[in-house]
Amino acid sequence: MIAESILFTIVLVALVIGTYTDLKTREVPDWLNYGMVFAGFGLRIIFSIVFHDADYMIHGILGFGAFFAIALLMFYTGQWGGGDAKMVMGLGALIGLELSINAFLIGFIVNIVLFGSLFGLLFSVYLAAIHFRSFSKEFSKRFKEKRKEKWFVWLGTIALLVLSVFTPVYIKVPVVVLAGIILVSFYMFIYLKSVESSSMIKWVDPKDLTEGDWVVKDVVVAGKRVCGPKDLGLEMAQIKKLMLLKKQNKIKRVLIKYGIPFVPSFLIAFVVTYFWGNIVFMIMGL
Repeated sequence: MIAESILFTIVLVALVIGTYTDLKTREVPDWLNYGMVFAGFGLRIIFSIVFHDADYMIHGILGFGAFFAIALLMFYTGQWGGGDAKMVMGLGALIGLELSINAFLIGFIVNIVLFGSLFGLLFSVYLAAIHFRSFSKEFSKRFKEKRKEKWFVWLGTIALLVLSVFTPVYIKVPVVVLAGIILVSFYMFIYLKSVESSSMIKWVDPKDLTEGDWVVKDVVVAGKRVCGPKDLGLEMAQIKKLMLLKKQNKIKRVLIKYGIPFVPSFLIAFVVTYFWGNIVFMIMGL
């Protein structure tokens, strides 16, 4: 349909722009996010009037509402930054949500989870490679610190594998899978924490801070807390305060954690959903 083509074209263009800015500056501009929301609702109102079909507007409201809930959850659990959260709201308004298990938005969400995880893993490998020296030191240090846990994990894994030998086939497979998950999860935890410490945490001059940056360590001046990890991202007022404190020689730098850019995974998931639909359903033959 013409309406769907227009909406999806806007989504694609917005995701390409968002991917570029997210990779280059680790930010998604507000003008893009708010523009998506206004374009989504504005066009859906026009389509509802032109085609005499209220479903265009209803689907936009449902899509916005669904992604608004997801955005709040991901933002307040520290998984997404403010830019990512705002972008998915715009995506919800543009894509819309039809009340069907085969709805495009549902497949898009499933594909975001799958390809977001894959992209995050590949990006972490990239970070570990370009910061290999500091990453390897951090990994070795953390691995030594987890010596006791390592033995518990290995003994538990071996015990499960031995147990699987004496169990029926229908129990054997889940037990072996569980053993593998336990072992891989242990090393993956150390790996991801090592990547984070060696590649994603940096001291930054206050003038280089941007709204939404995550502060790792509390900034306390004269006994008063200026900002910290509990803030869920810096606000502009806090950045101005930090810049003033820098001019007064009361602070030098702020310890910031950079997240993995998520918008590229949104773009990948959108393209995959458009051409192949819900990947899980496709694999299952549904």
